[in-house]
Amino acid sequence: MWSDMLLAIGAGLLLTWTALLIALLLIRPKGPLLAEAVRLLPDLIRLLRRLAADKTLPRGVRLRLAALMVHLALPIDLIPDFLPVIGYADDAVVVAFTLRSVVRRAGIDAVRAHWPGTDDGFTALARPAGLPG
Repeated sequence: MWSDMLLAIGAGLLLTWTALLIALLLIRPKGPLLAEAVRLLPDLIRLLRRLAADKTLPRGVRLRLAALMVHLALPIDLIPDFLPVIGYADDAVVVAFTLRSVVRRAGIDAVRAHWPGTDDGFTALARPAGLPG
């Protein structure tokens, strides 16, 4: 009885993990877009910190950004980072989804106002994150 239930829960978790892995493979940034995202990492971290500290943004946005920073700081990932390319793609996808959510809620102008890098860097960030240029 209990072993059947534990087996079913384990199978469900494995199926969910597999579905998430396939989704990440399908929507991950491809080719040079991933390389651009890696080059922009220092500016991206400063952007996230500045947005999370901005008291004029809605509380839900700041909480999402804080949760994102905690997720990025934790050593536990959905896909282990030692796997080439795809290991870091899950973090890139989570960042892209969070930035899209921030733009929908706070507007692109708030994100652009806090961007510490160049205009070209913001354009390069906007492409893989799916933000309006």
